Amino acid sequence: MAAEKTDKVKEILARPIQLADQVTKFADDAQNFKQDCQELKGKTEKLAGLLRQAARAGNELYERPTRRIMDDTEQVLDKALSLVTKCRTNSIMKRVFTIIPAAAFRKISMQLENSIGDVSWLLRVSASADDRDDEYLGLPPIAANEPILCLIWEQIAIMFTGSLEERSDAAASLVSLARDNDRYGKLIIEEGGVGPLLKLAKEGKMEGQENASRAIGLLGRDPESVEHIVNAGVCSVFAKILKESHMKVQAMVAWAVSELAANHPKCQDHFAQNNIIRYLVSHLAFETVEEHENYKKYKKKMSIDSVVLAKNRTNATNNIKENIADETETKIAHPAGNQPSNQMHNLVNVAMKNQSPGQQNHPPTNPANHSKGNLQNNTKSHHHTNHDPNHVSLAGPSIKGRELEDPETKANMKAMAARAIWQLSKGNVSICRGITESRALLCFAVLLEKGPEDVQSYSAMALMEITAVAEQNPDLRRAAFKPTSPTAKAVVDQLIKVIEKADSDLLGPCIRTIGNLSRTFRATETRIIAPLVKLLEDREPDVTMEAAIALNKFACPDNYLHDNHCKAIINAGGTKHLIQLVYFGEQSVQFPSLILLCYIALNAPDSEALAQDEVLIVLEWALKQAHFMEDLEIEGLLPESKSRLEIYQSRGTRGFH
Repeated sequence: MAAEKTDKVKEILARPIQLADQVTKFADDAQNFKQDCQELKGKTEKLAGLLRQAARAGNELYERPTRRIMDDTEQVLDKALSLVTKCRTNSIMKRVFTIIPAAAFRKISMQLENSIGDVSWLLRVSASADDRDDEYLGLPPIAANEPILCLIWEQIAIMFTGSLEERSDAAASLVSLARDNDRYGKLIIEEGGVGPLLKLAKEGKMEGQENASRAIGLLGRDPESVEHIVNAGVCSVFAKILKESHMKVQAMVAWAVSELAANHPKCQDHFAQNNIIRYLVSHLAFETVEEHENYKKYKKKMSIDSVVLAKNRTNATNNIKENIADETETKIAHPAGNQPSNQMHNLVNVAMKNQSPGQQNHPPTNPANHSKGNLQNNTKSHHHTNHDPNHVSLAGPSIKGRELEDPETKANMKAMAARAIWQLSKGNVSICRGITESRALLCFAVLLEKGPEDVQSYSAMALMEITAVAEQNPDLRRAAFKPTSPTAKAVVDQLIKVIEKADSDLLGPCIRTIGNLSRTFRATETRIIAPLVKLLEDREPDVTMEAAIALNKFACPDNYLHDNHCKAIINAGGTKHLIQLVYFGEQSVQFPSLILLCYIALNAPDSEALAQDEVLIVLEWALKQAHFMEDLEIEGLLPESKSRLEIYQSRGTRGFH
């Protein structure tokens, strides 16, 4: 690689050196303006010496400014050669008709001085720190039009040649530049800054790794930039950090992953292929799962499931199902043997051992050999038969090392892990499937209840995105959020608590999440509708809008239990609230409220409450409002619901209910 770079540099320098030699030779042959030509010769010889010194430096030269400076130098030498060539003529006629202004020599002389300054700066900026002796490099003449570019060159050059401390400081400088201006970020990428930043993130000390990871997160502000960063190998570097590095660095990397995924969702699968989802879930689970008190309600069922799975892994006989009951009774009593105090802790371990790789704590030995699909389907290559049942192996440093971290760092790690999972799960079925097959949902349920504010917020957003994908994917929805699942029930319990409390910033995403899960609930689940209906009364417009949209998902024809849900909305007093919102609500609230009222009229037209609340009059009024009828959904739904309601309301006036 070094030899290849040396060849490139020599190729760049070859023509300027040839031109400089020609200028020197032609200056000696000058017949006119001999003194001026000798002055040009002196500066050209100085420049040629610097160019040869640069050629000897070879692979030490920073290629990006080398190309830029050599392009300018070549143009200056071309002009100088043209000028001294004119001075070589002996013909009297050519002398008469060849006019060389005195200013031409001054101009070329000044440009040669600038080229000497540029090449001198290039040699200094490309030298190692020991050779520079900490001298202030200043800015070269080429920086006159764009000083920031040369500052970027200088910092990237230090990233190549400096000590770890100097490289850390240079990365911090690049962070400042990238944070200040999007264009500076683009320049850092164009000038080759990503490679040395990734190298520092991989090899540096903790502060240097943090600075490099922060810089990478700031640089990925658009799809093109993220694509460049991913192609440079960021996924494998970040995976290694999330597996092995200090927790502060891991938190910064998780933040950077969230930034890159947010700005270019197509990179999600690249991160998944490098097992980053697994490592993020591991950080969420650390000191989280065992704290889940509500999960104890379901431990008996989880114990049964775990025993069944464990038997299936170790015993391939056909009569296993006949023996499950006896085995279960034996193992439920004390999953940890004679250590009942650790029962919940070991219960989780047993469950985790028997889940798919997306649920296991152990990363594969060679992440590069695992494709996206293997996030869920490579259980055969991971066996944990010899592990102590009281030990949980987690990605990253030892558990003892993690436990010694301060609470603020732990909380920040969980927040950034949840933030990264939120962005990585957006619209991605395979990643959401891997997440739901792991402990992540259980972790989110715990963190939604007990976590710090930012951890709660990112957990709620992650659940919202995962359930949004599940809403559109029946297989994922049925597998991850079936009503009998203890984990799914734990999640729903926490969502309902937030909605019932109704005084949290988490309210919006939690309402959306419940709406996304509307098709997973059984008819016997009666806790959900009433809290949502309550939010239709005297709330902020955005909360009311979210509540109306969520209720629409329960009442729409796509929901198998829409009749039951519509009756529940009526019984909770939702009709009166909806009428007020249709008449007097903001437009963002009016539309979902009117659609919900139409669904109720279609699904429960014989309700006496609708007659008493005069819903028919509301629908007739809405038909006359132009802004409603411009909406395609309302345009088809409103006349149908009015007609259906008219049939039952007219009967009602004659006493037929």
